[in-house]
Amino acid sequence: MKKSLIILLVTFISFSCKKDFIDLQPISDMNAGNFYQTEKDMNQAVMSPYASLRNLYNQSFIYVGEIRSDNTTFSWVPGNSKDMTSIDNFKDVLLSDNSFVLNIWNNSYNTILRCNIVLDKIDAVPFSDKKLQSQYKAEAKFLRALTYFWLVRSFGDIPKVDRQLSVKDAYGLGRAPTQEIYDFIVEDLKFAEANLPAAHIAADKGRVTVGGAKGLLSKVYMTMAGYPLKKGASHYALAEAKALEVIGMGQYSLVSDYKALFDVSKKNSTESLFEVQYKKGGTGTGSPWNNDFAPRFSNREVVLVGDKGGFNSPTPDMSKAYENLDPRKALSMSDSYVTVPGNKTITEKYVRKYYDVSFSFSDNDNNWIELRLADIHLLYAEALVRQNKQFDIALSYLNKIRQRARNSTGGGSAILPDYLPFSSASAFLLAIEKERRVELAFENHRWFDLVRTERAKTVMSAEQLEQNGFPLGSWNDNMLLFPIPLQVIQSNPEKIKQNLGY
Repeated sequence: MKKSLIILLVTFISFSCKKDFIDLQPISDMNAGNFYQTEKDMNQAVMSPYASLRNLYNQSFIYVGEIRSDNTTFSWVPGNSKDMTSIDNFKDVLLSDNSFVLNIWNNSYNTILRCNIVLDKIDAVPFSDKKLQSQYKAEAKFLRALTYFWLVRSFGDIPKVDRQLSVKDAYGLGRAPTQEIYDFIVEDLKFAEANLPAAHIAADKGRVTVGGAKGLLSKVYMTMAGYPLKKGASHYALAEAKALEVIGMGQYSLVSDYKALFDVSKKNSTESLFEVQYKKGGTGTGSPWNNDFAPRFSNREVVLVGDKGGFNSPTPDMSKAYENLDPRKALSMSDSYVTVPGNKTITEKYVRKYYDVSFSFSDNDNNWIELRLADIHLLYAEALVRQNKQFDIALSYLNKIRQRARNSTGGGSAILPDYLPFSSASAFLLAIEKERRVELAFENHRWFDLVRTERAKTVMSAEQLEQNGFPLGSWNDNMLLFPIPLQVIQSNPEKIKQNLGY
């Protein structure tokens, strides 16, 4: 067991690239020491962490972004799976041997390892175009920063692996302070921002651009401003500035119809800053969510092809969070379905935001939108309000989201009127929180919004009462982090200690 965890830090699987950016398949275990010798080789190396992201977004991040929050739950679990229910229900003990938590940790550090291989090897490779060499470095650093952002928000203090490690080095690695990890993330994103292009050619659509780096940097600064670092005004100002830079670039715009955001024929839209790329067709690069989120015992009335998972089901409170006739609800979720055959209404909530017809089993064409302009608009508005300035501008950006929603499929002029000026900053912030919830529902933002704004205790206590029929009981801020996986601690008990409360 000990060796298997260390090996994750010192080995890798190489990925190759076909003509399309998305067509990435593992080919073999190769020796990283002598494989990467040309620009083409390094391009293959950069593709590897992009491909690794699919393992994380397929399901892992949904556990920590959505199911941990008041947005979603499980409508069906196999047997008595405490690994699943303990993430969802705070009354259940979340154990350090939870398989899903271990999966998040291992897949994240695997992705980081792939980024480090690029960064360790690239300076020794001759490039005719030094700008391209810097771009490849910037892509690896963005992907590393994104992965560390997920890790530090989920686990707090974590090992900082910034290079390929020997076995000896790996055993000597302990948990770095949360502040140090955030500083590292910011450093990587600043490099990415300075060296990424504004856009890519069509064949490379989906590779990160400078807009993605700026957008993620804004989100990181917002998180640093809140819990647990509580940097406050200085970092709200930094978040505001980066969000405004994204908005001022001019190349991003809200798509006119909310429905189009999740249309598989319109991926990587003008609203998208960064998407994890998927492609169906039996190649192993398809996405599973339409099948995973469908009611377990539904038939063709929900999905036409493949499995149904009963996974990530909207909670009653999520359903009620939408205002009357908000078109985003019908485009994002359903409260029931009608059986075929039988014509019987089954009251069971499910996510429908990622609809597609699977190639087979759970093989769909949906990308995962990690960053989009609506998120940036709402972060910008929130940053202004938290600095007690320019409430009129903040209100205009909040209302841009409302305006797009009511003009979307299923909307109308009488639906979702603009917000009027708020009587207080606290009321304004609650409106932004609500709008973020319904606008970004099922996109893995909710839990971390609740944590950084210190609203998790209030919101989750109410949700757990509704879900379980009795109060949550005593709250402990230890619940805001996940346990360090038991296998990781066992691999290096002198250096890796458990989070408080586990």
